[in-house]
Amino acid sequence: QVQLVESGGGSVQPGGSLRLSCVGSGSNFSKYYMAWFRQVPGEERKGVAGITPGDDTMMSSDTVRGRFTISRDNAKNVVILKMNNLQPEDTANYYCAEKEWDDRLTLHATEYTAWGRGTQVNVSS
Repeated sequence: QVQLVESGGGSVQPGGSLRLSCVGSGSNFSKYYMAWFRQVPGEERKGVAGITPGDDTMMSSDTVRGRFTISRDNAKNVVILKMNNLQPEDTANYYCAEKEWDDRLTLHATEYTAWGRGTQVNVSS
């Protein structure tokens, strides 16, 4: 079965940086869309950034664009989320997710079929 394991979360002060990693197994990683989502208790899960199988297209939410960068290394079955200039509103549990290749890359959580357990990011002074 597909497994996605996130790591790299932690606590930082505003303006700090973190690098999240997601390692996949149990599927042909290079053929799937990959994305990061985040969720705050009591709120819906929201898309953060996504990337196509061939690394030719990426997208990110308006709230993180310019600060977060997604990348992937298919040879290592890894997708990375580099987060810079973190702010308190970025505090959330961050999830890695996998989506079958279809018509387009999206950040709609309902379209993703495999999920990691999440890694917590806390940003506070």
